[in-house]
Amino acid sequence: MSTDDKNRAVAAAILPLVGGAGNITSVAHCMTRLRLGLRDRSLVRDEELKALPAVMGVVEDDTYQIVLGPGTVARVTPEFEALVAEAQAAPPATPSADDLAAQGAAIRAARKARNQTPFKLFLRRIANIFVPLIPALIGCGIIAGLNGLLINLGWLPGVTPALAAIASGFMALIAVFVGFNTAKEFGGTPILGGAVAAIIVFPGVAKVDAFGQTLSPGQGGVLGALGAAVLAVYVEKWCRRWVPESLDVLVTPTLTVLVSGLVTIFGLMFVAGEVSNAIGEFADWLLVHAGAGAGFVLGGLFLPLVMLGLHQALIPIHTTLIEQQGYTVLLPILAMAGAGQVGAAMAVYLKLPRNGSIRRTIKSALPAGFLGVGEPLIYGVSLPLGRPFVTACVGGAFGGGFVGLFSMLGTKVGSTAIGPSGWALFPLLDGDKGLGRTIAIYAGGLLTGYLAGFVATYFWGFGARLLEEFDVDTDAGPETVVAASAGTTPPPSPAPKPDREPKPAKL
Repeated sequence: MSTDDKNRAVAAAILPLVGGAGNITSVAHCMTRLRLGLRDRSLVRDEELKALPAVMGVVEDDTYQIVLGPGTVARVTPEFEALVAEAQAAPPATPSADDLAAQGAAIRAARKARNQTPFKLFLRRIANIFVPLIPALIGCGIIAGLNGLLINLGWLPGVTPALAAIASGFMALIAVFVGFNTAKEFGGTPILGGAVAAIIVFPGVAKVDAFGQTLSPGQGGVLGALGAAVLAVYVEKWCRRWVPESLDVLVTPTLTVLVSGLVTIFGLMFVAGEVSNAIGEFADWLLVHAGAGAGFVLGGLFLPLVMLGLHQALIPIHTTLIEQQGYTVLLPILAMAGAGQVGAAMAVYLKLPRNGSIRRTIKSALPAGFLGVGEPLIYGVSLPLGRPFVTACVGGAFGGGFVGLFSMLGTKVGSTAIGPSGWALFPLLDGDKGLGRTIAIYAGGLLTGYLAGFVATYFWGFGARLLEEFDVDTDAGPETVVAASAGTTPPPSPAPKPDREPKPAKL
């Protein structure tokens, strides 16, 4: 089977288990998850979905999220969209009672969406703006790291300027992409948002004075682009209401770009520049003066922040730091949360020697965990068990404290892009004391996180009741499980009939 056929088969297997094409209202994806808007949540067959080999887990938030893993999700999503489009393009049948029930469920879902907190909706919008930029950040970041290595070694001097241009081109124009996505997310015309944001990076702004100082190209960065595009959306919507339709095509885009552009040049660029500088200075001050403590807190709290969706608030901060300094010093610390999760999972594996189901889940999910994809371990192992999730956070705290300590000692460890963590972050590492020391500190943080997560989980992650409940032979019949829980000898199992094959264990 070809790769395209395999991806289409995965999409075809998922579609009926989420209620079919008629139950889908939206399709999107991030780094690891297929995100679906659903009309009726009750039509989803969760257990059958989780049993699919390609599915690592499911998460329910404002959308129904199916964890497929990096790379896979980007290939399966277009196939899934195509299947949904094909099915929805078919001639509609006469509405049935189920159709009417689905419409009612959609109304209830819409009402539920309106009742969500404005802060969480704002954070989701921020994520929708920046998450599509992550692949370019990763690609350009890796090229920048490779270019730096070649320069340090003195190799290929004729090629390194070209690599520098390739790596820096996207970052030089990132404000335009942010403006485009922002206008799209807030309901405006995307190209107008990009046009207004482009003012920020235009070299000609160096001839403009605002607030008693000369502006510099790029001043305000992604925060300025975000603000400029949001303003452009509101100006555009105002024009759509008041400008006559016959003049709309000429007047609306002109006023949108003119008004938003003037406010951006004579206000937003200066204000956003001051805010961006403050973010960079605060991050540096925090790690220099309280690096170990700050790293301990950030590394320990990151998994709960992910569970609540609040980690999305950090995306603009990461991007701002990358714009200013060339790397974000926060991501290597936050990545330690994944190391604590891996250590906790290894301890669970040893503490539950008879639970074949959980042990198989850990063995299949650990490689992804080492590469920074933590959802399978979180949702398949630590979170359902409860206390091991807390001890995984302890491991992340110690790993974050280790990396933060070296910031206090004068060595910054940063990442040139956001998205990856774990071992996948090594190609993106950068710092102020050379690549060798940066890699060594980050590797030391990972080892600390693994060890602390393991020790905390092994010694404090299980109470007697939790062990009694889960350390049973899940591959045996119900009599064996009950007997194991009661501490008695199970009755002998009857020999299987020769004309029937044994059923595979349910994961």
